[in-house]
Amino acid sequence: MRSIAQPAMSDAMIRIVSAYASRESATVKDILDLIRSLDGHVDQDTGSPTLIDIAAGAQSAKPLTIIPAVPIEDSVTDETVVCLCCGRSFTMLKRHLKAEHGLTEEQYRLNFGLPEDHPLVAPNYSVRKAEYAKRIGLGRYSRADGVTETDSSSA
Repeated sequence: MRSIAQPAMSDAMIRIVSAYASRESATVKDILDLIRSLDGHVDQDTGSPTLIDIAAGAQSAKPLTIIPAVPIEDSVTDETVVCLCCGRSFTMLKRHLKAEHGLTEEQYRLNFGLPEDHPLVAPNYSVRKAEYAKRIGLGRYSRADGVTETDSSSA
């Protein structure tokens, strides 16, 4: 049975706090501060957007911002992007966000108040993949060849 002084924690809040607490640099004080700051956003009586609404994909006029694990300015380097939920570094965030945090790219950007053009893929990785695609000939299509899929399949 829960005591009156203990804050109620939703599943979304538990996931966020757990991810934050898994960082090596997270202190007990930091975790308690995060819980206190999130607790105000989970109140169902105020009618304000909640973590559960955002996790479910609900749109709100006022984005909910959560304290990032690292400063947003430091979250993108040439070689990596850092997950603002847990502080781990990756070359691409999309799969990690869905698998570990249950978030889409849009929900992630909304949670942290990021602009739509905030990169979720390391810049150098994007450049390497684009160069490789050009080198092997992807994206080249000449209509002058006159060969279509239907022509080649009937031959």
